[in-house]
Parts: sequence; C-alpha cells; structure tokens
Amino acid sequence: MAVAALYTQYNRVWIPDPEEVWKSAEIAKDYRVGDKVLRLLLEDGTELDYAINPDSLPPLRNPDILVGENDLTALSYLHEAAVLHNLRVRFADSKLIYTYSGIILVAMNPYKQLPIYGDAIIHAYSGQNMGDMDPHIFAVAEEAYKQMARNNKNQSIIVSGESGAGKTVSARYAMRYFATVSKSSSNAHVEDKVLASNPITEAVGNAKTTRNDNSSRFGKYTEISFDERNQIIGANMRTYLLEKSRVVFQSENERNYHIFYQLCASAQQSEFKHLKLGRAEDFSYTRMGGSTAIEGVSDRAGMVETQKTFSLLGLKEDFQMDVFTVLAAILHLGNVQIAAASSERSTVSVDDSHLQVFCELLGLDSGKVAQWLCNRKIITTSETVVKPMTRPQALNARDALAKKIYAHLFDFIVERINQALQFSGKQHTFIGVLDIYGFETFDVNSFEQFCINYANEKLQQQFNLHVFKLEQEEYMKEDIPWTLIDFYDNQPVIDLIEAKMGILELLDEECLLPHGTDENWLQKLYNNFVNKNSLFEKPRMSTASFLIQHFADKVEYRCEGFLEKNRDTVYDTLVEILGASKFHLCAKFFQENPVPPSPFGSAITMKSAKQVIKPNNKQFRTTVGSKFRSSLSLLMETLNATTPHYVRCIKPNDEKLPFEFDSKRIAQQLRACGVLETIRISAQSYPSRWTYIEFYSRYGILMTKQELSFSDKKEVCKVVLHRLIQDSNQYQFGKTKIFFRAGQVAYLEKLRLDKLRQGCVVIQKHIRGWLQRKKFLRERRAALLIQRYFRGQHTVRRALTAAALKEAWAAIVLQKHCRGYLVRSLYQLIRVATITIQAYTRGLLARRRYRKVLEEHKAVILQKYARAWLARRRFQNIRRFVLNIQLTYRVQRLQKKLEDQNKENHGLVEKLTSLAAVRAGDVEKIQKLESELDRAAAHRHNYEEKGKRYKAAMEEKLAKLQKHNSELEVQKEQVQRKLQEQTEELRGKMDDLTKQLFDDVRKEQQQRIVLEKSFELKTQDYEKQICSLEGEMRALRDEKEQLQHRLEEERATSEALKGEVAQLSRQAKTTSEFEKEIELLQTQKVDMEKHVQSQKREMREKMSEITKQLLESYDIADVRSRLSVEDLEHLNEDGELWFAYEGLKKATRVLESHFQSQKDCYEKEIEALNFKVLHLSQEINHLQKLFREENDINESIRHEVTRLTSENMMIPDFKQQISELEKQKQDLEIRLHEQTENMKGKLEELSNQLNHNREEEEMQRKTTEAPREIHTKEREKLSGNVEETQAASGHLQRPSEPASEVTRFQQEASRLTVENRDLEEELDMKDRVIKKLQDQVKTLTKTIGKSDDVRLSVGTKEHLGMLEYKREDEAKLIQNLILDLKPRGVVVNMIPGLPAHILFMCVRYADSLNDANMLKSLMNSAINGIKQVVKEHFEDFEMLSFWFSNTCHFLNCLKQYSGEEEFMKHNSPHQNKNCLNNFDLSEYRQILSDVAIRIYHQFIIVMENNIQPIIVPGMLEYESLQGISGLKPTGFRKRSSSRDDTDAYTMSSVLQQLSYFYSTMCQNGLDPELVRQAVKQLFFLIGAVTLNSLFLRKDMCSCRKGMQIRCNISYLEEWLKDKNLQNSLAKETLEPLSQAAWLLQVKKITESDAKEIYERCTSLSAVQIIKILNSYTPIDDFEKRVTPSFVRKVQALLNSREDSGQLMLDTSYLYQVVFPFTPSPHALEMIEIPSSFKLGFLNRL
Repeated sequence: MAVAALYTQYNRVWIPDPEEVWKSAEIAKDYRVGDKVLRLLLEDGTELDYAINPDSLPPLRNPDILVGENDLTALSYLHEAAVLHNLRVRFADSKLIYTYSGIILVAMNPYKQLPIYGDAIIHAYSGQNMGDMDPHIFAVAEEAYKQMARNNKNQSIIVSGESGAGKTVSARYAMRYFATVSKSSSNAHVEDKVLASNPITEAVGNAKTTRNDNSSRFGKYTEISFDERNQIIGANMRTYLLEKSRVVFQSENERNYHIFYQLCASAQQSEFKHLKLGRAEDFSYTRMGGSTAIEGVSDRAGMVETQKTFSLLGLKEDFQMDVFTVLAAILHLGNVQIAAASSERSTVSVDDSHLQVFCELLGLDSGKVAQWLCNRKIITTSETVVKPMTRPQALNARDALAKKIYAHLFDFIVERINQALQFSGKQHTFIGVLDIYGFETFDVNSFEQFCINYANEKLQQQFNLHVFKLEQEEYMKEDIPWTLIDFYDNQPVIDLIEAKMGILELLDEECLLPHGTDENWLQKLYNNFVNKNSLFEKPRMSTASFLIQHFADKVEYRCEGFLEKNRDTVYDTLVEILGASKFHLCAKFFQENPVPPSPFGSAITMKSAKQVIKPNNKQFRTTVGSKFRSSLSLLMETLNATTPHYVRCIKPNDEKLPFEFDSKRIAQQLRACGVLETIRISAQSYPSRWTYIEFYSRYGILMTKQELSFSDKKEVCKVVLHRLIQDSNQYQFGKTKIFFRAGQVAYLEKLRLDKLRQGCVVIQKHIRGWLQRKKFLRERRAALLIQRYFRGQHTVRRALTAAALKEAWAAIVLQKHCRGYLVRSLYQLIRVATITIQAYTRGLLARRRYRKVLEEHKAVILQKYARAWLARRRFQNIRRFVLNIQLTYRVQRLQKKLEDQNKENHGLVEKLTSLAAVRAGDVEKIQKLESELDRAAAHRHNYEEKGKRYKAAMEEKLAKLQKHNSELEVQKEQVQRKLQEQTEELRGKMDDLTKQLFDDVRKEQQQRIVLEKSFELKTQDYEKQICSLEGEMRALRDEKEQLQHRLEEERATSEALKGEVAQLSRQAKTTSEFEKEIELLQTQKVDMEKHVQSQKREMREKMSEITKQLLESYDIADVRSRLSVEDLEHLNEDGELWFAYEGLKKATRVLESHFQSQKDCYEKEIEALNFKVLHLSQEINHLQKLFREENDINESIRHEVTRLTSENMMIPDFKQQISELEKQKQDLEIRLHEQTENMKGKLEELSNQLNHNREEEEMQRKTTEAPREIHTKEREKLSGNVEETQAASGHLQRPSEPASEVTRFQQEASRLTVENRDLEEELDMKDRVIKKLQDQVKTLTKTIGKSDDVRLSVGTKEHLGMLEYKREDEAKLIQNLILDLKPRGVVVNMIPGLPAHILFMCVRYADSLNDANMLKSLMNSAINGIKQVVKEHFEDFEMLSFWFSNTCHFLNCLKQYSGEEEFMKHNSPHQNKNCLNNFDLSEYRQILSDVAIRIYHQFIIVMENNIQPIIVPGMLEYESLQGISGLKPTGFRKRSSSRDDTDAYTMSSVLQQLSYFYSTMCQNGLDPELVRQAVKQLFFLIGAVTLNSLFLRKDMCSCRKGMQIRCNISYLEEWLKDKNLQNSLAKETLEPLSQAAWLLQVKKITESDAKEIYERCTSLSAVQIIKILNSYTPIDDFEKRVTPSFVRKVQALLNSREDSGQLMLDTSYLYQVVFPFTPSPHALEMIEIPSSFKLGFLNRL
C-alpha cells in the first residue's frame, strides 16, 4: 500500500510548532500525488494550507486507540511527535510517570510524592512478567533479578539523565526492591546496610543546584552481590568524577555538599562543641551561593539520619568524629584571610582564629601553614627557591588544598562503606546499579561537562550495540530474514576524544609541560582537528572554545581551566605539612602509598570490545582525565559482561512544577538520552509485533466467512494479511508473531474502524427506519381519528334544518311503536315456551326426589342398627382399655414403692460407707498434721539455736570492731602528736631551711591529708559494717517474730484439727447408732408385714368359721320340732337371724374391698410393666439410632476409601486397616443385631405377658362381677327369706300353712353355704394370681436390672473416659500420635479431632492420679510436639489444617471439662462427671491458644501462597465472557524473551483451589466458624490482589474488563452460596473490587455521573478512584476517554473525604481470628483408638 494513500480526509498529522515542538492537525482534503500543499484543519478550527515536500510528508498521527500506550514501540507510527504526544497523555493527563520505549524505561520526574513505592507495590511486581504490569522501576528491577536467578548471569541497571531528572531516587528504589525481595536468612541484615549506604553518599556527594535540590555531583556504580540462593550477601561501590570545585565555589542559589550544612545545623550539640563551628552563613564555603537552606528539608534531622546510617554500617563514633573533624577543618580553612602585602606577595596572620582552629583540628603547625599558604618552593637541579605568591595565587592554593582534602575524605568514606559491605563467602552473581550523569550542555561548558559527555558517548555506544543485538536475537528466534539496519555509530566521536593523539592525550601532554597553558592546548586542537575531523569545529565568534558534535547535540566547550582541573595539583610543601600531621586521618590521606588494586579487577575477566589506550609508564602524576578514562574503561568492561537494563530519567520542566509538561525540554532530553534513536532503529525494521492469537482476536472482524471456517488460526492470519496488504514487504510471518512495518497497524486499525463504522451505519439505518415507520404509523392513526371526528361534526352541522328535525322526530315515534309491538310479541312467545318447559322439568325433579326418599329410608334403618353395634363395640373397647390402664397404673405404683424402698436402703448404705471413708481420711489428715506439727516444732528449735549462736557471734564481732576502733583512735592521737612535734621542729629550723625543705613539708602535708582521708574512709566502712550488722540483727528479730507467729498459727490449726477429730469421732459413734436404728427399722418392717399377713389370715379364718357355724346350725326340721310359736316370735324378737344376715353382708363388703385392693395392685403392676416396656422401646430406638449412625460411619468409611484410592495416596498397610475396619464393622453389626433380636424377644415376651395378664384380669373381672351380681340377688333373696320366715312363723302359729315353704327355705340355706365356699376358693385363687404376678414383676425387674448391669458394666469401662499410660511411654505417645501421624495415612475422619480427644483422655488420667509432674510433662510434650510437627511441615496445607483442627479440639476439650460453669452449659450429665478434678489448666489453655494462633497464621500464609499465583490470571486476565474483551497492540515489552511459559489459569482454577481448601478443612474437622474466617481471609486476598493488579495495569482498566470482573465476582458469590458460607462476611471483602468493576462500566461524562461515583464508591479511597479514572483505557474508538475535567470534578467531590492516601490494599493484612468454643458431642467413654495409631500401650479404664 502506498504511503500517500494514508493521507486522506479526516486523518490527522503532526506539523512542527515553535512552542509545542509538534502540533496536531486534521486533513481537510485528500492528498493526491503531486500536490504542493496539504489542506489542514487545526484544533482551534482554523484552516491552513501547509506546504509540503512529496519526499517528506508530515508524520501521521496514531489512532486514538493507540494513544497512551505503556510501550512507545506499540505505536503504529514511530516518530518524535508520536512519542511526545504519548508521553504527554500519560504524564499530564493520566498522571503516569513511567513509560517503556523498547528496552528503555522512561521515567518522568513528577516533582511530587506518589503512593506507588510501598512494600505492597513491591510485592505486586515481584514474580510478574515484564509487560504484564504497568511500567515501573520495580518492573525493571524484577526483570533484572529474574534473569539473574534464571540464567545465572550478572545484570546491570543503567540509570541516567540530567540533573534534577530523578536518577538518584530511581537508583535508590531499584536497590530497595532488591533488598526487599531477596532478604538474606542471616541476622547480619546485609540488605539494610546496602540501603544505608545511600544516605551517607548523598550527604557527602549530593548538593542543591538550580535544577535539583538533591543533585548527585558524582557518578556511582553499586554492585550488589548475591549467593546461590539469590540472597544479598554484600555490595561494593565505585564512584566517578566527584565535582570537587563545589567545595570552594557555588553558583547563585546553589549550595555546597549537604554534609557541611548538616554539621553547621548541629554545631551547638555537646559532641560538636570542640569543632568551634557556627551557622552556615558564617563560613565562606557554605554562604557563597546565597542559599543556605532548602525548603522543607531539616539539616539537623539530616545529620541524625547520617549518624544513624553510619552506626548501621558499623562505623563507630570515633570514625564519625574523625570525619566531622576533617569537614570542620575544611570550613575553617575557607575562612582563613589572605591579605595582599604587595602586588607580588601575600600574607596570612599566624593569629588568625580560623587558621588556629584549622591547625588545632588537624594537628598542624600554624606557622608553617601560614608560611606555605603564601609561598611556594621551586626545586631546580642546582638549588631550591622559595617564591612568594600573589593573593589570587594564594587563594587558589588554599582552595586546591581544601578540594584535595575533601576528595581524600570522600574516597576514604566510600572505602570504609565498601569494607562494611564486604562478605566472607563467594559471590555467585551480582546486579550493578549505575547512577551516572546524563548528557549535559550549558551556556558555559567546561572540563566536567566534557568528561560527562565522554562517558555518555561510551554508554550510548554500548546501548546501541545492545539494542541491535536484541533485535537480531528476536529476528533469529522468529526465523525472520535479517537485514542490516543503519543506525548511528558514535565510534568516531569516541576516537576523537580517547584515541592516540586525541583530545585527552593532547591535554595530558600539555599538562606535563611546566609552562603549559589552556591556549596552547587549544591551538594544538585547532591544528590537529580543524578541517580534518568533521566532528570537531572551531567557533566563529570565539577563539577560546571548540565544538564537538556528540550523538545528542553539538556542544561548545570553553578551554579555560581545562589544564588546572586536569592536573588537580596541590603544592608539595603543603602536602608534606599535611602528611606530617598529628591527626592520624589527615596524615593517612597524604602519605605516598601505592594505589590499591580495585576489587573489581579480579572479578571481571571480559575484555573490552575496543582496545583501550593505556597511559605511558612515565614518572608523572596521573591526571584526572587519565584516571577517568581508565575507570570508565573498567566500567564498560563490567557492563559488557552483564545484561544491561536501561532507565532514562526525564526532567519535565525547569520550574519543578508537579505534572507540568514542557515539550521543548523533554524533546531535547529524549534526543540526548537515546530514546529517539531507539525509536528510529525500531521504525526502520518491524516495530509492531502481534502474536497470531492477538491478531486473530483483534482483526477477526475483517475476516470473511470462508476464512473463518479454517481450523488453523495461523493460516487464517496469513490469508487475511495477503488479502488486506498486497505489499508483502510490509510484514513478516514469524514462528509465533507477525511483524509489521511502521504504519501498517494503523492501516489495519483504519480498516477495522471502517468495517465497524459500516456495521454501525447498517444497524443505525434499520433502527432509524423502524423508529420512523413507528412514528409514521402513530401519526397516521392520529390523523385518521382527527379526520373522522372532523367529518362527522361537519356533516351534522350541514344537515341540521327544521324540516329535517320534524321528519326525524316522526320517524322516531313510528320506530318506537313498531319496535314495542315486535318486542311484546316476542315476549309472549318466549313466556309460553318457558312455562311449558318449567312444568315438565318440575315433574321430573319431583319424581326423582320421591324415589330417593324411599331409598334413603331403608338405608337409615340399616345405618341405625350398624351404628348401634359399632357404638357398643367401641364402648366395650374403651372400657377394656380403661381397665387395662388402671391395672397398669396400679402395677406401676407397686413397683415404684418397692424401688423407693430399695433406694432408701441403698442411700443409707452409701452414706455409711462415705462416712467411714471420711473418717479414715480425717484420721490420715490428723496424723499428717501431727507429723507436720512435730517438724515445725523441731524447725523452730533449730532456728532459735541458730539465732542465739548468730547473736553471740555478732556481739563478739562488735566488741572486736570497737576494740579496733579504739586502737585506731590511739594511733590517730600518736600521729597527731608526732605531727605537732615535727611542726615545732620545722618552725625552729624555718629560717635556715631552703626552698627544697619547703617542698618536703608540702609533701608531708599531702601525705597527712591522704592518711586522714584513708582514716575517714576506714571509719565510714566500719560504720557501714555496723549498720549492716544492725540490719541483720533486725532481720533476725523479724524472722524470729515470724516463726513465733507461725508456731501460734500452727497451734491454732492443731487445736482446730483436734476439734475436727473429736467431732469425727462423735460422728463415728452416731454412725453405729444409725446402723442399729436402720436394722431395728428393717426388723420392725418385717414384723409389721408378718403381722399384717397373720391378721389377714385370721380374719379370713374367722369369717369362714362364722358362716359355717351359722349355716350348719340352721336346720329347719330341728327348728320346727324344737321351737314353738312363742319361741319363733322370741327368736324374731331377739334378732339372731338378722345378726346372721348382717354378718353375711359384712363378709361380702370385706371381700369387695379386698377385690378392689387387689385390682388396684394389679393395675399398678401393669402400669409399671408398661413403663418398663416403654423404657425398653426407647432403648431399642436408641440402639437403632446407633445402628443408623454406624451405617453412616460405614458409608463415610467407604467414601474415604474410594477417595484415597482415587488419589493414589494409599500406604502399604492400607488393606490391613480396611480389613480391620470391616471386621469391626461386622462385629458391630452382629452385636447390634443380637441386641436388637434380644430386645425384640424381650418385647414379644413382655407383650405376650401383658396380653396374658390382661386376659386373666378380664377373667378375674368377670368372676368378680358375677359374685357381685349374686350377692345383690342374695340380698334380695335374704330379705325375701326374712319376710318368708316371718310369714312362716305366722303359719306356724297357723298350722294350716303348706310344708313346701319350709323345704324351699332349706334349699336357699344350702345354696348360700355353697356360694360362700366358692367365694373362699376365688379368694385363694386371687392370692395365687397376685403371687404369680409379683413373681413375674420380680423376674422382669431382674432381667432389666441385668441388662442395665451389663450396660453399666460396659459403661463403667468407658465411663471414666481415661487412657492409662506409663511415664516412660510418654515420648512414644507423642511420637506416634503427633510427630508420625499423617492425615492421609489413617482414617481419622470417623471422629473429628480424634488425636485431640486421645490426648485429653491421657490428661484426665494424669489428673485423676493427682500427679502434677506427670500432667505438666504431658502438656509440655504435647505442645512442643505440635509446634515441632507444624515447624517441620510449615508448607504442607493438609498437615497444618489437620493440626490446626486438633489444636482447637484439644483447647475446647480443656475448656469443656475444666469444671467452669460457662463451659459446662451444653454438657450432658455424663460429660460433667468427666471434668478435671485436681488441676486448673487455664495457663496451658492460654499457651494452646497462642499456638493455635501461630498455626492459623501459617495456615493462612500457605493458602495465600498457593492461591496467589492463580488470582490475577483467573480473576483479571481470563475471559469468563468469551468474545467481549478486545486485544490491543502490546509492544516490545511483550517479546517472548522476557516472559515465562506458565500455565494458563482460569476462573475455574480459582474455584477449584478454594474448593480444595474448603474440602480439606471440612475433612479434618475444622470448626465451621474457623472455616468461615479462613474463607473470609482468602476472599479478602483475592479482592486485594486483583484490585492492586488492576491499579498497576492500565491495559486492564476498560469497560469490558469491568464486565469480566463482575462476572468472576458472581462466580465467587455462587461458590459461597453453594458451600453455605453466606454468613462468613466474605462477600463484603470483595466490595472494593466490585465497586471498581462498577466504576469501569459506569458512564463518566456529566456532573451527575461524578456525583453518582462519589456516592457509590464508598469502599474505595479517593486516590484509588482517581487512579482508576486516570488509567481508564478504551478498547475501541467508539469508547470515550475520561476527560481531565471530569477527573477534576470527581476529585473536588472526594476532597471532603477523610481516608488514607494509600493506593494499594495491604495484602498481608490479617483479620483477627476468634476461636469459638464448641463443646465436643462425643462421649469420652465411647471413643476407640484405631490400631493404625500404634497406641497399643494405652489402656482404657
């Protein structure tokens, strides 16, 4: 495709502009070949006819979709205008300071603190591939670190730029990144020391300039060494070209080095008083620039920081004070006043205060210094001449000396820093960070700029070769034909400077000449290079300068001072004076020692690409230029032996305004730092590179259906490109990528945009047509409606006349009558038909109703009889049921009475045994107390004896001390007498003695004073000893009183114990009485029962005898023969027969009451039996429940077996364990089956017995009801008989009565006797039935008691819930149960926390023994074992989960069975019996809680480490909604060489990992509340990592990506719902991410949109919201960018918020864990130990 075809209407171009460098314009008319002008439309709306050259058309502007890219090489059109515009959009609009340009990181200085350098950012970039995240200095550092670790090759990061561009800060952040991600495991804190070297070097090597407040005035190469584990082990530093002239001269608004001002700010501190410093304004070397302070910077705080870093590096205070002494001496030297004695001589006063201080600090002779500051010594072959110097010469000599001293001090500090950073081991690899000045060009350029630009020429050459090499590697890797690219080679400039007879060599040669001058050297340059070398020119307007054409720009250098700066000489006399200094550091500086070899020399074996010219071995001082050339050569060797990474720092403006973009300055720096050269090289080849997948995804819209039908996407891409771009030279197909020449991607974007625009037009056409049709139909309906009403109204108005109204009224009247007649006729017809139909219908219904009544009458009769029968049967059933209930209740009451009696007896027995046990314990306690009382008395006697002996000894010692004191006083008196005698002798001889004798007297006085002082000291010591002895006496007295008090207390306790013994003895006596009373009560009870039985028998016998006598004696014949009428009347009057009748009635009443009592007893027994049956049915239900639980357990065992089999994690003895479990299962099934069968049998027997009892009771009831009826009949008969007897007596009186009456009376009497006998037999039968039922009840209670005893016997085995072990088995217990236990090795899911329960059962055993040592040893061993197993498996998630669960279960067991009420609320009564009795383990609970917290933190860390690599690919990069996201050009940074081939993670990977965590936690029995807390922590990590990555990835901030994130969040919410974790508050932790996704999708144009964003995004901080808005990147041209004005509106609303200014979320934040108390539902006595635990040495009690 021709280039001219791109210059069509609506496309945009760049045209030069004097202010903005480049200005955008839109083509208003298509360009045709041959046109001389190009019609343009400027952005302000004006039209312009721009004159063009057909060979160089104005550069085209990139599509908006490509603007703001992370990598400049991703732009389709690569030129200076596109680069500037892209940087402006990123820096000024999006507030992004970093941009890639191929392998270069372009860093713009924001002149503002940004929240993008925290530890969270470092961790976000750690491990990421280059280009995956937004450009950053951390990304370059990570790439260097990763390549070093992967390839074991040394790396280097080259940071360059002009002053104020941010080189030092960038280098510092790179070093900080290495120190953070590669922390050493030792305690040496090497990384902290490496970072601590920066503040020191900045203090002594950085200064304020007009361009930068912290400008580095030297070059620095820091080599950070790593070991084989890629951890920092040390560092080394090399410096280049320190700006020494700044020590003695500063330009306006500039400062000297920071350290001088820090020292002056701290001058008033005590440790600096001897330096005699003052304010910075007091010294010439610090006030010269007129600016002694930096706004916002505290020099005193800087001094504190400097001292702190000195100490951190191990440089002691003595070393620091030596350094500060030299610095103070330099300041004082600058204030030495040099006066002009004449035009050729100068003088320095010896009394100059600053000179005195200078010499005092450095240990120099002030006279010599004053002399040789103003004179110089010239040594010739014949003589030595002292030549005075003029004042300017003397000032220069003084300044040269100051510069020399500071240079030596700087080198010395760097040397000591290197020593502090040395390492003992072997260096494996290193990363070098080069912080060096960029290309400089000023109005006046001198020797320093010449050296700086020379260094940049060398670095640029190395950079060009590296870029060329990378391009070649990329082409070879993709099998692209390699064509030679023309790029600028600056080797001629380098040769001009460093070659033989080059500029530097001519400079050194001129410096050797005694009378060499700058002018002579310049003349040599003119002679050698003018008109001979095109890169060297002579200025037209100056004769003291020369021009060199560098790679960046043409620079004019002024030759003044070149020779002096290159020589850098100090007069020998001054050097000798300083070398003889008494101050060791100064003397060391100026001793003539050979220069030590550089430590880098042995490490680098790589040779330079070009042979470096070495200096001659002549005996002369090495010049600055030769030193710089050699060090630069060594630096280039080092860089050539490493893989370089480039950071180019750009200064956006000279006013230091934040985010202000100065196009001119930036364009100048881009040219100077080589960025545009890189762009030019890339543009000449194939700068745009797309993978086949990216191309297919982006430009699938341009493919036809036939092309899309192909299966091979690579072939599809080739076919499409051949069709779209006919010129095959514009692209190349590689193995994995398609390479495009400049402009081709823009052309494809244009085609894509046209296709989309066509599609939009078609859609718009149809939608607009549908809308118009809909509008037309609606308007048509409205028009028709209006027309209809209008026409109707018009017709009515036109037809309204008088005749027409009359005719209409007549027609209406006719119509009314006609319609009335017709309606009446129709009504009559319908009425007749209706009546006929009703008559027939009513007859039919009446007949049906009659037939139905007949049928229902018969049915009612049948129902009556059936319902009566059913009612009778129901009544009988109810009555039978009531009788059964009554019988059951009575049997139950009888059984309850027996049980109460047994319980009472059992309670008395237990009380007796407990009293006996208490008595025995009290006796033992009394014996113990008596023995303790004896021991206390003996102890007291010993203490009294000791006190007496000690008192005697002290008194003796006091006597000796007093005696010795008296002797000392005597000696003192003697000495005083002697002294008096000597003084008298001295007075006598005073006139004759000389001065010598006077001295002797003075000495004697001094000796006397010494003796007096010694005497006073001795007396003080003695007094102190006496005081101490008195204190000891007082202590002994106090101790004696305490012992007496203790004895009294012990006496009181012994008296109390004696009282308790007496009371217990009385209680023992009363117990015997209680026993006797109990035996007496039992005998009385037996006697009473026997007496009641005997009374019952007697009453029964008496009744039978009375009735027999009465009936047997009643003979009618005998009465008739023996009685007369009078006798009969007399018998009737006496009432003997009535008495017999009354006796019979009483007997029947007694029988009835006896039967009633028996019936009540039977009902109680039946009720007790029913209760037993109910209890047994409950037991059977319980057993069935246990059987179901056993089945569930077996089912879980089967699931566990299948899971282990599927995961191939079986251990060798797994089959044996399975068989054992199956055997256990079969045994349990057999036992349960037998128990159920037995219980079923018992139930059947009980039910049969009950049925039998009910039948018997029914029979008895019938038998009892029959006699009752008989008795009632008998009563009637007896009353009838009485009447008959009365009548008979009347007949006896009248003998005419018949004899049949007497015979009937006889029959009645015999019948009554028979019935009485039957009643007696029934009574006996009832007694037998009662005894039988009682025996059955006893047998039932015995069987139930036996089953209970069997159950209790088993329960008593398990009731204790303890595991017995021996002390020597404790280590084996911990080893097998904790250290060797594997979660997958055994089936531990039968009971969650099984090891914890086993441990607690052992703890209970130790507690039951009341053995504190045993319990303490077990608890400590268990806790240490848990710590050890967690430490050994600190990265094993399953092991951590398993032991975290068991630790929590163990902690809950200690709480549950502690005996504290708050933990016993949910315990069963059986569990409350298992509480600890003797020890309080609350301290161990706290220790266990701390251990659980540590395990939880490690547990969370392991989960986070496992899931963190999956989060960003799954949540952010993976397309859950396929086909929504569109790919954009990626640029150079996505080249395959910088990326790892990692697995592609999806959202399913995240969910699978979460499910794995969840299932493992559940399988290990972790508490559900802890599971919820862990899930909440994981969800917080997912949200934080995703959001942090979103903040750092501008390419992900799009509307479509917001939809993807929202979809992924919904998947997580569904997962929570599926796992029933909605209450875990995990969803709330995703709220910031959810709001960020919403922010990406919402409209961002109007003020209402800004207000909605302010109200909705409450979980995001203001910084985060602004970051997302600035980073928002449209995927297509149809999407709108967020305008800066809208961002300002949102920011204005957010200013009222008071939130943190932190951009990144803290991914290391941990929610506080809360351990819930969950009591164990498992009974300790039911727990069994699996054989796989290998704990056979434990015995269950």
